[in-house]
Amino acid sequence: MRLSYQSLVTSMMAPVTALFLTSCAVGPNYKEPATPPAAGYTSNPLATTSSVTNLPGGEAQSFIAGQDIAFDWWKTFQCPQLSRLVDEALSRNASITAAWAALRQAKEQVYAQQGAYYPSVNADYSLTRQTVAGNLANSSSPGWQANGIDIAPLQSSSPPYNSALTWTMHVAQLTVGYTPDIFGLNRRTVESLDAQAAMQRFELDAAYTSLASSVVGAAIQEASTRSQMEATKKIIDANVKMLAALKNQRNSGYACDVAVAAQEAALAQVEAALPTLQKQLEQTRDLIRALVDNLPDQDVPETFQFSSLHLPQDLPLSLPSDIIRQRPDVRAAEENMRSMNAQVGAAIANRLPEFTITANGSGSATLFTEMFSHGGPGWSIAGDVSQPVFQGFTLLHRQRAAKQAWIQAKAQYRSTVIAAFENVADTLHALESDADALKATDRAEHAARHSLDLATAQYQTGYANYLALLSAEQTYDQAVINTVQALANRYADTAALFEALGGGWWNRPDLTKN
Repeated sequence: MRLSYQSLVTSMMAPVTALFLTSCAVGPNYKEPATPPAAGYTSNPLATTSSVTNLPGGEAQSFIAGQDIAFDWWKTFQCPQLSRLVDEALSRNASITAAWAALRQAKEQVYAQQGAYYPSVNADYSLTRQTVAGNLANSSSPGWQANGIDIAPLQSSSPPYNSALTWTMHVAQLTVGYTPDIFGLNRRTVESLDAQAAMQRFELDAAYTSLASSVVGAAIQEASTRSQMEATKKIIDANVKMLAALKNQRNSGYACDVAVAAQEAALAQVEAALPTLQKQLEQTRDLIRALVDNLPDQDVPETFQFSSLHLPQDLPLSLPSDIIRQRPDVRAAEENMRSMNAQVGAAIANRLPEFTITANGSGSATLFTEMFSHGGPGWSIAGDVSQPVFQGFTLLHRQRAAKQAWIQAKAQYRSTVIAAFENVADTLHALESDADALKATDRAEHAARHSLDLATAQYQTGYANYLALLSAEQTYDQAVINTVQALANRYADTAALFEALGGGWWNRPDLTKN
């Protein structure tokens, strides 16, 4: 009784389906970690920071609990140049391209592993042309048989035992193989790879957030350096004028050489700070060019001053329970834990029996058109069970290693969560301190300015010596620089808060591509 290919496949898949339906995935099932019972970020409630009147960037900042974060949070600085630069960096920077490629690669690995759920089908065709010495033939037979098929001698006029026999053999076969996932080895492997793909997705989100923060930070650094350079140049001009006045007074007998030498030293000290600031500015510009994927000689038109930046006054403050869902690093650590959990199951399944079913259908004939007729077709079904017996305890130790990797991943996740809360808390404390520091430095600058004015007037009228004037001048110079730096810290820590809260990646327009 001949068995058709349809009945062959049906007879093969029936036990496969039964095995699959009754199978299970060994190893621990993944459970999402519990949300940390954190009620807040600081011991004291945060509401509004202090402010400095009549100083751009000195506005009070309020923390809005539970407010969502826009993906383009940098637009809250209300600087068109900054928005253009960030958009350009996100569209051109190689780190984003690399992160997208890593994500797609990880997804393809998942799809590739999922292929093991299905039977493998292989088709094969071979063509053989062969000649055998005629003296090997049976003289009582008019010809030979190959696989039950008559083959006539090539030279019928010669004696049968001297006739060379030549024939062509066509063989085609179709092989179907299937390994039922009885103990879930493939399912656990797919689960692990799927978690790794999710990790890459959160690495992509982190790349977006980190790049945007880097661009904003570089812009703030440039604005700070330019402001310090501008203040330093004003201080140099004032010192140059003072030195000229002292030299005139010395020529008139109203000032001594000691005062002139002291002023020359003060001027040289201030001038020495300018090249350092210039170097810092150039390096910051190099960084900005690199962030938009430019070479150092390919400048960008955007430049930044504090006058072009607006300090965001309403700051979002995510609920502590939302942080573990918003921070890309926390989500990536969680997916790593899920991947390691699945690998424990895969290691266990590797120690259990493996079942394989193979079906083969073939046809053979001396003529291509007769491979599946005149007795040419044939078929076979085979089952196989393989059980590791002894491999030097390799599989046992791999299972133990997988369990330890899982324990390590859980500990790393816990550390990442704690670091995330610490990062937010540190940034909030920094914003409070920045506001107070700016208020203090602004007050110190005004006091130093008033002291310098008094010292200048007293020196000009002869009620104070030059050393008192020089001391007041140096105090004021440092106060100006301190105010600029305090202002820069406030802008930078504001940007850092957006990054610490996750950067709003969940509102990215192209999130569906993930």
